[in-house]
Amino acid sequence: MVVKPGVVMRSVLRVGACVLLGLAAWSGVCGAEEPVTISKSEEYFPDTVGSRWTYRGQINEGPLQTIERKFFENVSTVSGSKTINGVAVTVFHDTNPGNHGASDSFYRRDVVGIVYYGSEPGTPLEKQITPYQIFRFPLKVPSSFQQFDRTGLDFGSDIDRDGTDETVDTQGWSKVIGRETITVSGGTFQDAVKVEARMNMHIHLSGSTHTVSGIDVMTAWFAKGVGLVKYAERQELSAVKEDRGVVTEITEELEEYDIKSAKAH
Repeated sequence: MVVKPGVVMRSVLRVGACVLLGLAAWSGVCGAEEPVTISKSEEYFPDTVGSRWTYRGQINEGPLQTIERKFFENVSTVSGSKTINGVAVTVFHDTNPGNHGASDSFYRRDVVGIVYYGSEPGTPLEKQITPYQIFRFPLKVPSSFQQFDRTGLDFGSDIDRDGTDETVDTQGWSKVIGRETITVSGGTFQDAVKVEARMNMHIHLSGSTHTVSGIDVMTAWFAKGVGLVKYAERQELSAVKEDRGVVTEITEELEEYDIKSAKAH
């Protein structure tokens, strides 16, 4: 598993009668600290065919004060490659990412970074904003960049139930925060790279002049030679009309892994 933008997208966009609320300020500009360049950044994102990771996940969700806790397992495997619009991409198959059911996600890794090419099944909005870059190589600590900034897209859902799908403006950022030791059931990993992915949304309701703002934030840790060790995602969902809003927090932690060696050419 490289990262989980597919999970983030499906979680954020599969809102039905709810919309996201709670847009918070976030600075994509790092401080004056001199960046540290991480050599061989690609080693933090292994993608050899046959590599396998097992994660134990937890979801806390409910109407604000009443929180329901759910547990799930997700197994991620590099299943092969395919071509999307003439570009060769690596396929990661997840059995149950974020407790949303099976999906395939597509990535291209080269010397300048990793680009996300979407997922199957995907959402109408995701298909309009992919591909986009999720990491730039070499990784620098700290650093950040804007992944996308799109306006007037088809939201793919009729939030206010007036018979017309809404339009949405959306922006995404990727931020390398630092390196730290992290312990999960799969082990203790030194100098794991900590990153944050953030997506903002401004949903324009077709039945009124009202605009709803939303946010989804995911923090993830990647270990050298292992890949994704843990991620934690938070969404705040507010209701439209009489529906009740919810707060959702999702985490997945690595339990075991098997990284295949690259074949000699």
